[in-house]
Amino acid sequence: MNEKMLEVEVKVRVNPEQIKEKLKELKAAFIKEVEQEDTYFKHPCWNFKDRDEALRVREEGNIFFLTFKGPKLDKKIKVRKELQLQVESEIFELLKEIGFSELKKVRKRRKLYQWKNLKVCLDKVEGLGDFLEIEGKSWEDKSIIRELVKKLNIKEESLSTISYLELLLLHSSS
Repeated sequence: MNEKMLEVEVKVRVNPEQIKEKLKELKAAFIKEVEQEDTYFKHPCWNFKDRDEALRVREEGNIFFLTFKGPKLDKKIKVRKELQLQVESEIFELLKEIGFSELKKVRKRRKLYQWKNLKVCLDKVEGLGDFLEIEGKSWEDKSIIRELVKKLNIKEESLSTISYLELLLLHSSS
């Protein structure tokens, strides 16, 4: 598997002000703040949930990305195959024409930082609250993620590999 196609990540509920201060101390570079809307899809002939996969379109300021996420390959730190393509807004119409329908939308305001080779995101997720998401792109990034988690004084047992989609679906079914 091409490591450039891996997503290696963890997330945890946080107090964003405390984490912002810690990131500043660690000299993490602030990149940008964005609004993202992720639309997840289902298909009558393909059960993404049973296969532990996902298909989504992310809209970020009139730029669209189609992303396929494969099954989780590691349970402690989420590692999965991820394929992403920049697409046009017509992707919604195309997916509908071939039988896909919308499952759920995940809306968030994301503050993006860079620490070493990791993407560090402070997310305010509509309907869920505040999270820290730390993401790398290779198996080796697992140790760098653990290093950052330790420096941020986050207990490893509080980390989650559950996606925002899964959290929202659990939240709406309760």
